[in-house]
Amino acid sequence: VSPHTSGTLVRLPDFAPQSQSGENTYRSRENARVFRSKPVVDVDPKCLLYIQQREFAATTPVDNSVTVLGSDDATTCHLVLVRHTGSGAACLAHCDGSSTWSEVPLIVKAVTSLSKDPAKEGRLELHLVGGFDDESKMSHKLSLSLLSAFQRQKEDIHLETCCITEMNDVLVDGAHRPGVHGIGINIKTGEVFPASFPHKGPAEELRSARTFTGGQMADIYDSNKGVVKIGPCKWSPNLDISFWLSQDDDTILKYLSTSPTAEPPHFVQHIKSTIQFLLEHPSSDSVFPGGQPQYYRRTEQGDWENVNQT
Repeated sequence: VSPHTSGTLVRLPDFAPQSQSGENTYRSRENARVFRSKPVVDVDPKCLLYIQQREFAATTPVDNSVTVLGSDDATTCHLVLVRHTGSGAACLAHCDGSSTWSEVPLIVKAVTSLSKDPAKEGRLELHLVGGFDDESKMSHKLSLSLLSAFQRQKEDIHLETCCITEMNDVLVDGAHRPGVHGIGINIKTGEVFPASFPHKGPAEELRSARTFTGGQMADIYDSNKGVVKIGPCKWSPNLDISFWLSQDDDTILKYLSTSPTAEPPHFVQHIKSTIQFLLEHPSSDSVFPGGQPQYYRRTEQGDWENVNQT
């Protein structure tokens, strides 16, 4: 995929219906290889806003609460980053294919709405990372859906990083794996890099429970207030899920993962802690009293704390 393509997005060469020249194909693979070879950065949680599956967040360089937007644990999922080079506004989303066609316009709008200063000319740039050559071809389907959805947008969007599916595939002991699982963007500098995030807060289990129970893509951050907003969302008591807490790792991977052989080591524990949270909070009303969201704000020490807002 050739970067710096004016006014449109080009298709993936290996599994799109239209082919590209050999030169563009070579450049695509080389750019992806270079991105995969970058060192993985362990991001300081005190400057981070972590994006979980089916979430997105947007902010600008003047944000005093967030320096890095980041997300990881992507196997068949794709990490989608749109940035405006003039304003520096950026939006990061963790997409799993649940509603790609409705999600992409939200991502683009999140950036354009923060980039209305006419004195700051620039362009929209797109970075796509994630997926691998999985047996079910879920990565392929999501790659094509995302590319097609971005092509339909009225804005000129320039594809800068395309490290997805076959271009993000590596062999480990003869098995296919994603080369890059996570990315971060430094909002102040615009640098995009492979990253990992030991801390996935705030409210990691609550946010995971929202997705686990069918929650759709959600905007979790108000950059003007520096506040993370979770919910409100609904789920019903379901004691049947306690069954999973007694199952072995292989069973959980087989039935609750789209890519059992490629999940990170903490996947099973993450699933179990999410289920435990739901069992401890069988009704969402106890988590969102009065139907009000949960709000979190950065403290002076750099941690996220729960705050009450009217």
